[in-house]
Parts: sequence; structure tokens; C-alpha cells
Amino acid sequence: MREVIQGLPGSKIREVANAGLGRADVLAIWFGEGDEATPAFIRDAAIESLQRGETFYSHNLGLPELREAVAGYVSSLHPPLGSERIAITSSGVNALMISMQALVGVGDEVVAVVPVWPNLTAQPAILGGCVTRVSLRPRSGAWRLDLDELLAAVTYRTRVLLVNAPNNPTGWTLGRDEQAALLAHCRRTGTWIVADEVYERLYFVDDARAAPSFLDVAEPHDRLVVVHSFSKSFLMTGWRLGWLVLPQTLVDAVGKLIEFNTSCAPVFVQRAGLAALRGAHALVPTVTAHLRQCRDTLLPALQAVPGVEVAVPEGGMYAFLRVAGEDDSLAFAKRLVREAGLGLAPGAAFGDEAEGWLRWCFASRDPARLAQGVQRLRAALRL
Repeated sequence: MREVIQGLPGSKIREVANAGLGRADVLAIWFGEGDEATPAFIRDAAIESLQRGETFYSHNLGLPELREAVAGYVSSLHPPLGSERIAITSSGVNALMISMQALVGVGDEVVAVVPVWPNLTAQPAILGGCVTRVSLRPRSGAWRLDLDELLAAVTYRTRVLLVNAPNNPTGWTLGRDEQAALLAHCRRTGTWIVADEVYERLYFVDDARAAPSFLDVAEPHDRLVVVHSFSKSFLMTGWRLGWLVLPQTLVDAVGKLIEFNTSCAPVFVQRAGLAALRGAHALVPTVTAHLRQCRDTLLPALQAVPGVEVAVPEGGMYAFLRVAGEDDSLAFAKRLVREAGLGLAPGAAFGDEAEGWLRWCFASRDPARLAQGVQRLRAALRL
């Protein structure tokens, strides 16, 4: 086995979840998904596809009609683009890995904004890349980026700048002026930007339909790869379907990599994705409005708990909090499971920068479940 693989850390979120196995009384909110099933019209599309016998391979880049639908969906939110720039992948994480395989080789430098979901920084490391971390910091009740620090970290030696915004776990979001500054800098250094924008529709600032995207400031030929997933906005976490927006110069290479990784996404899953996009005008705003309600239910309750620090997230589906005096997030998360039946993700899972913090996924059908979780937290803190 390669040494880098042996050195990869195990999932600390899974470690906490394993501590709660077999306990029906645990409020399990450690994973990045809600408790609402995929809507019936999406499931029915997959069932109908299977009943038609669509159990064969498709084009590496995805069904033409799905690529067209994705292009139309993206164009409804950002400057227009054609389906020739779209690649369908077997999940968002697969899209991220394929992006890294296309761009990162042994010894290449990747600069990543952290804390972040650990898969993003593990992928370039697996490929032999060197990851430089630039950390967000909590200030005045929000997580913030030192733009000058990030610009200084991206040099002519930097192959890829990796940015996840809205961010998992903090809810931080890049502003459009920051995106423009980063893009202009990366044009000068020849650096590729890989933007994980899977939470772009889960955005709670004013009445915006989506968070700021690099697509809003980029040209079609720019060295920009934008990663998306059906998981969050369409309630399809278990379906494993995603897409990439690419410059045309990269499309053929990505098609080859899809062939070498998965050949293609399953056709019946792509049919489900097509149905989801056709219903996006009704489904996605409903999902976002409900998540805003969940956020606005949970955050004031957490802020009222003595000793709790939590920033109000602009986007995503997570509250990121810490409790005074609890500096070992993994040990504290296990204690919350053991003593209070509350299952949260330890901040250490997202990097050393997030040690001492906990991630709370607030995607819940019933907001009363969130109040119950806060009561359990208070009980654990003996308040």
C-alpha cells in the first residue's frame, strides 16, 4: 500500500457515529444530509427508467438531454453556457476527484481555503500533491477570509486554488468582489480554480436566488472548474449524481477520466436528475426556505446557551459552534452521544483549524427536533 494512503486519517465523523450505533434514542445529526426523503416525482422517474429497461451504459459525459437541462439550469442563474461545457458525474465528490485527477500531479501545489470537508484536501494528497492551507477565522460573529493572505499564498508555483463556498462546515460565503480579485490573480499566476459550489442555492442573504459564483465573473476560457451536486438542493444525497462546468479545453480529458473511474453515471439515476431539474423551479426554493426556517430556529436557541459561540451562516445547512472549555472536539462529541444522545460532527474532522468546534446539520423536517437537540446540549452542560 502507498504510504500516503496509509497516512490518511479515518473519518472522525464516522468515529462519533459508531459511538452511537444501536441507540435509537440518539439525535443523529452528524452527517451532511437532512431527514427528508427525495420527492416522489424524482423517485418515480428512476422507477420508470428501470421499468423501461434502461440498465445500460450511457455516454461518458452523460445523457445529452441531462447535459442540456443542466446547462439550462446553470444559465438561469448565471451567464449563459452550452451543454458542451457540462460533464455528468457519479456524485459531487466524484466530480471533485476527477477535477483533481485532471489537474494535479506529484509535487503540484494546491492552496485550499479551510476548514473544509476533509475529502477536498485529501484528494490532491492522494494524487501526490502538496496542500497549503489558508484558514478562515471567526470574527465579530462570522467566519471571514483574509483575502490578502490567500492572494499571497497563491503564486506561480500554485497549480490549483480550491475554494468551497458556501462553505461546509462554517457557512462562510465568498463575495463577488473577492471572487473577481481571486480570478484576476489566478489569471496572472496561471493557477486553476476548482470551485465547490454545491451549496450555492442554500443561500440566505436577502432574496438572492443563489450565492455568488465564479461563473458570474469568469470568461468561458478561464482556468475554472465549478463542481455541483444534486445531493443538497434536490434532496438526493443517496443517488450520487453531480456535474462539472468546464472550459471546453478540459472536456475531452474529463470524459476519459470518467471512463477510467466509473464509465458513466447510471441511466436511471440520470433520469431522476432530469426530473429534479424540470421541477427545480418549485422544489429548490421550497428546500431553501425551509432550511432558512431551520437556521432561524436553531441559531437563536444556541446563542442563548451560556458558553456557546456560534456564527450565523450565510449559506449551507450547518451551524458551527464551540463551547467554552471544550477544546477536544472529538472527545466532546463522543461525550454528547454517550451522556445526552446528541450526535454532532467534531470540528477536528475538518482540519486542525476547526479543533474545538462542532458542526450541527440543521436540515430537519420538524424544527421541534432542533429544539430538542438544544435541550440535550443544555442537559450535557448541566444548564
